[in-house]
Amino acid sequence: MEKRYPLPPFTLETAKEKVQLAEDAWNSQDPERVSLAYTVDTEWRNRSTFLNGRAAAKEFLAGKWERELDYKLKKELWAFTDNRIAVRFEYEYHDKNGQWFRAYGNENWEFDENGLMQRRFASINDLPIEESDRRL
Repeated sequence: MEKRYPLPPFTLETAKEKVQLAEDAWNSQDPERVSLAYTVDTEWRNRSTFLNGRAAAKEFLAGKWERELDYKLKKELWAFTDNRIAVRFEYEYHDKNGQWFRAYGNENWEFDENGLMQRRFASINDLPIEESDRRL
């Protein structure tokens, strides 16, 4: 059985570690690496897109990073309990036309006993910005 440490139940220290590991993985922009943190039957809501399964998540991420260029993400622990973590985040990227965006959002995560994310619900808003306004 595959495990992704740290495992629930989370402490403040292990919840922060889990958030940092997720930030590092997503900043790699490697769909395979990121997808391995999720259960094979993971359930996602990303904005208005609903996904089921690790393979669907991997495909979604590949498309995301084809459209969102020079992607840079920062996550922050908001709250946690036994097997759940809430984060706030912001990320910046530009599209193929060179328009920069900053995306703001919140995610709710639920993990199985092996530390794999079985549910991920994300609410995200994009704001067009000038390249000179970038912070990340």
